[in-house]
Amino acid sequence: MQYPSNIRIVKVPCIGTIGAIHILKALENGADGVCLVGCSEGKCEYSSGNYRARKRVQYVKNLLGKLSIEKERLEIYNISAGEARKFCEVAREVTETVRSLGPIPLKTKAISNSKEE
Repeated sequence: MQYPSNIRIVKVPCIGTIGAIHILKALENGADGVCLVGCSEGKCEYSSGNYRARKRVQYVKNLLGKLSIEKERLEIYNISAGEARKFCEVAREVTETVRSLGPIPLKTKAISNSKEE
């Protein structure tokens, strides 16, 4: 089983530790999309980490909308560690969605601003 090679995996103990700032920094630093993948809802080792992560994702999606950036650039999935096939399918779907959206406007603006200087 393989997932797209352009995906960068960052392992964390729990997706509940990922704050809005981490997601925004990933986008600012060149990611065209961010996908959080954590344990199944209700089965979090850290009690409610995946619920906190879902709320943060919704918060950041609202921010992206206000910045006229497509909300589809950010997704969250609950996949158990034993569902490698499902992870690969989700990875391909997310990659195709982000590819269809094109480069993130933040990156395009940053490149054009640096050329002007």
